[in-house]
Amino acid sequence: MLQKGRRQTTILYETRIMRIIQSKSVADQVEEILRARIREGTYVPGSRIPSESELSDEFGVSRATVRTVLAKLAVNGLILRKHGDGTYVNSRIRETGANFANLWDFVTLIENNGYKPSIKALSLESRSATEKEATALALEPDEKLVAMTRLFYADDQPVILANNVIPASYLSEPVDQIDGHLTIREILRRYCRQEIAFAITDIRSVLAGKEMVALMGDQFDRPILELQLAFYSKDNLPLALGINYFNDAILRLSLVQTWS
Repeated sequence: MLQKGRRQTTILYETRIMRIIQSKSVADQVEEILRARIREGTYVPGSRIPSESELSDEFGVSRATVRTVLAKLAVNGLILRKHGDGTYVNSRIRETGANFANLWDFVTLIENNGYKPSIKALSLESRSATEKEATALALEPDEKLVAMTRLFYADDQPVILANNVIPASYLSEPVDQIDGHLTIREILRRYCRQEIAFAITDIRSVLAGKEMVALMGDQFDRPILELQLAFYSKDNLPLALGINYFNDAILRLSLVQTWS
């Protein structure tokens, strides 16, 4: 049962004692547990999950709280709510490249398309933020940041050109210690002690420039997809920006959207 009114509370769930951090709302805690059950296969794709009433009794929260959490999971495409029948884990959850934010988790995106991923680090430097970068990352003008350019491969084919910038103030180690072969999530976690909670993505079509064509191959001498990404912590702190060019001729980019 999720309890209120204490600095630290305890929940007994699936034979394990779990510590609940009171700074999180009850709804956030319930959502976290249900997401973990889906991710870990406790609720397998296509299976029916407990009803609102059953979940309400299990966690000791109101049905309104459970209903809010389930609505959020449905919007994210993790579950499907069938009127008069119940709530089910989306059976196609493992087929979509955007599952669990894989829209910007490029390694998983490449794997989900059936390829072996690898990353080639092209450049890593410290420089001053541009006006646009400073505004997006809530920095002072000309404040230092770390700029990285990497090339993601699917088997031996270059498929994503990724450009990321991170405020230098987040770094816990020197810039030259950063391993550019890691994903942006791993870089922020290892060198900045930061966790990505969500990302805002802007997708548009652009013409490939000469530099991009040289790096990615002649097939990129055409309009391609540009993914502009802004990464945030759970406290809405801007962590990094990314401008990425995506070869949609090789990779399939799938999104899940549901209507209640």
